[in-house]
Amino acid sequence: MNNEFAISNYPDVKKVTSQLDELISQPIWSVRPDALKWYETEYFDKKCMKSKALIEEAKEIIPGGVQHNLAFNHPFPIAFEKAEGAFLYDIDGNRYYDFLQAGGPTILGSNPKEVREQVFRLLEECGPSTGLFHEYEYKLAKKVTECFASVEMFRMLGSGTEACMAAVRVARLATKNKNILKMGGAYHGWSDQLAYGIRIPGSRGTQASGVPKHIFKQTQEFFPNDLDDLEKKLKINQLHGGTAAVFIEPVGPESGTRPLDLSFNKSVEQLCRKYGALLVFDEVVTGFRIGMSGAQGYFGVSPDLTIFGKVLAGGYPGAGGLGGKKEVMKYLSAGISGEAKHKKALVGGTMAANPLSCVAGYVTLCEIERTHAIQKSGQFADKLIAGLQELIDQYKLPFVAFNQGSICHLETVGAMHFSIDWGKPWQIPGILRQTSLRKQEMEHMGAAYMAEGIVTLAGSRLYTSAAYTDDMLPDILSRFKNVFMNTAKLA
Repeated sequence: MNNEFAISNYPDVKKVTSQLDELISQPIWSVRPDALKWYETEYFDKKCMKSKALIEEAKEIIPGGVQHNLAFNHPFPIAFEKAEGAFLYDIDGNRYYDFLQAGGPTILGSNPKEVREQVFRLLEECGPSTGLFHEYEYKLAKKVTECFASVEMFRMLGSGTEACMAAVRVARLATKNKNILKMGGAYHGWSDQLAYGIRIPGSRGTQASGVPKHIFKQTQEFFPNDLDDLEKKLKINQLHGGTAAVFIEPVGPESGTRPLDLSFNKSVEQLCRKYGALLVFDEVVTGFRIGMSGAQGYFGVSPDLTIFGKVLAGGYPGAGGLGGKKEVMKYLSAGISGEAKHKKALVGGTMAANPLSCVAGYVTLCEIERTHAIQKSGQFADKLIAGLQELIDQYKLPFVAFNQGSICHLETVGAMHFSIDWGKPWQIPGILRQTSLRKQEMEHMGAAYMAEGIVTLAGSRLYTSAAYTDDMLPDILSRFKNVFMNTAKLA
């Protein structure tokens, strides 16, 4: 294993893609209706009574009863009150293995003591925010620039979404070009312009309810793993204002749900250089999870801009940032000043770079490096995926399990493996219907995992952390086995 990175063996992309193609060609396999009913009545209704009562009250004042998109809603959201290491605890006292990991940022495990102690000390001395410069702003920025060779300058922002928004504006100022190209299916936050082609390649603006169509006039998508498609659109854009930036999730759309060929990122970099577009790496998930130098270090790529989030604040709020080369980052200079030599991108955020987030982020990154948490997380993920693959084979299921380091995928329905071809519009209603049905069954699988004491991301993705140890693995796999035993082809 390469000592620098979480990925020991890059997945066989052709094999995984073939397996996913086969998965979506079959009828849906999911937890049996009678088993789902048993989980609902015997676990959720009887063992999660406090959660159920609280959510019923919350629904009166919170839309849907919860504030976060990653919260499970079937049969009702569970209310958690404690996170520690590899475990979560709900208000009814039930314990769960935490493979959501707050959506990915807690590589050390939840609420590590070393980080918590430094946060407490800062709160006693300074408080969470002043709106002015603090020493840890510099310390965190310096740490990031030391780890990422392409990041010569860094600016903290409030979230990954804000960092993506800033990247669009900076790219347009730096290149004087207009268009933004993004990989189809990739998620770069929920801002208007980048809510294009999300979840399903070819979806265009169909997943962006509430966003006027004209907003996407200068945003396009290209198909994952298709360099010809990308170059074709770069060429067309030369006649229509040029391409300011190509946005990419380096392990593939939706954190590698549709994995990319090993050489793809390097080829995209070459095309960006050829056509004068900036390469923007969205490392919200991969940054400090694939390696201390991110996915770009693993793939040997030097993007012009890098988007940060998740782990950047160690699981604390305010986790967002944009880094890159000096000639590009100069458009993000901040502060109150007189006449500038160049235009500055319109960005802001009262709580961006607050002392609390910066100290938590700095200490977290130092601890990740000191404890080799990235490598430990990846090693455990390798064993977890190998165990899941054995169970899939044992029960002769069409499911697909693979990982890119500590980013694990357990695809049971393949909802995000579909794509839309606007040249064949008669197929679109059927595809949208299939993805809707499969997402529902993905949620049912997620509910079954939850009832077995396993919290996942949307029932199809799992993040590991350094808090996981080998002695936990047999118990974890036995819980997955209980679900797989109760899975069948739906009529």
